[in-house]
This record gives sequence, C-alpha cells and structure tokens, in this order.
Amino acid sequence: MTTTLPTAAALALGDDALILSHRLGEWAGHAPVLEEEVALANIALDLLGQARILLSMAGDEDELAFLREEREFRNLQLVEQPNGDFAHTIARQLYFSVHQHLLYTELAAGEGPFAPLAAKAVKETEYHRDHAVQWTLRLGDGTEESRSRMQRALDSLWKFTGEMFQPVDGLDVDRAVLESAWLAAVGETVRRATLTLPEGPRTGAWAAGAGRQGLHTEPFGRMLAEMQHLHRSHPGASW
Repeated sequence: MTTTLPTAAALALGDDALILSHRLGEWAGHAPVLEEEVALANIALDLLGQARILLSMAGDEDELAFLREEREFRNLQLVEQPNGDFAHTIARQLYFSVHQHLLYTELAAGEGPFAPLAAKAVKETEYHRDHAVQWTLRLGDGTEESRSRMQRALDSLWKFTGEMFQPVDGLDVDRAVLESAWLAAVGETVRRATLTLPEGPRTGAWAAGAGRQGLHTEPFGRMLAEMQHLHRSHPGASW
C-alpha cells in the first residue's frame, strides 16, 4: 500500500488504537472483577473512537479496518500482543498509554493535522495512563504472586517498546525527548511498584518491532481473522 503524508501517520496511529481496542474488548466477560469489565470496555471504546477519526483521515474507515491484509496494517507490534493474564494486559497498557499520552500532549500543543484529535484525546489517554499506573502499583506491591506476574509481564513486553520511538512519516515530534520522558515516567511507576525496570534491548537487531513496516507477530493474524470475519462474510451488507 502506497501512503502519502499525513496518511502514513494517520494509519500508524489509527491502527494502534484499533488493534489495542480489539484486544481490550476480548476481556468482555473475562475481567477479574466487575469494575474492570466497565473500565477496560471504556478504554476500548475511547481507542475505537480515536481509530475511527484517524482512519477516516486516511480513507474509508470500514474498508481500512476490515478489508486490508495483514501486511498492510501499520500498528506497533506491542498493541497486537495477546492479553495473557491480567498483569500482562496491564503491562501492555502501561507501556502504550504512557507513550500515547505524551505523544498526544505534544501533538495537541502544535498546529499540525493531528492537533484537533490530540486535544480531545489527551484527557482520555490521561485516564488510560492513570488506570495502568494504579494497577501496576497494586499488582507490584501486592502479593508475591501478583508481584511475580507483573514483573514477568514487564520483562516479556519490554522488547516491543523501542518501536514506539521509531520515526513515522508525517508525525513531527521530537522522538528523543519523547523517549526520555517515557523512560522517566515508566521507570518511576515501576520503582514505586517495587518492581525492576527491564534492561533488555528495545531497538536494534535483537529487539522486536517492525509493525510499522507491516511485519507482525504470529498472534496478529489470528486476531485479524476474528476481527474481520463478519464484515468479510457479508460483503456489501447494510445493517
């Protein structure tokens, strides 16, 4: 798929929001407590709303969501990772929501094409971040079991975080400043949770992260087939 500015950035950000929204939606009926059924569903709906606006900037939102092939999606590999246990979902949320809040705060302060969306989404992403932070603290400073699971989740997903700071055509942000702020914020949360910030590679030959180039991990194909099944089964249908 050939993209032009700012279409490439709209696809990247829109796909991030769309795919993570679907992953969080998979918790419906399976969350550990009723309150989290509501919280995770609300976050998923926020992200879906962002995805609709962003994908509409790049083309027809339904066609982009339901008719593209796997290699045409430009989302981060981080957001496509399976939910795992609750700690794994929270680690994924912590890494991504801290980044998204910082990114949208910067975009909202500018005058680019994403400023209006970012200005509206900052409050949403702030809630997403705070939700992830509070659960990281509760799990990290809870029982030995919850602490162990939270640490394993942070370690497991760490290799996917470097991709968040790779350049995206049409996204005019200072990536070095963004990454420094992200490391500081995530590091402070992990420290308060009595956990350890992972030290493995986040970029380079041994780190994951080629989703922006259309290369995805194995679970993504199965998730995409489920997400697109209804639309592809009834082409042209109206409801």
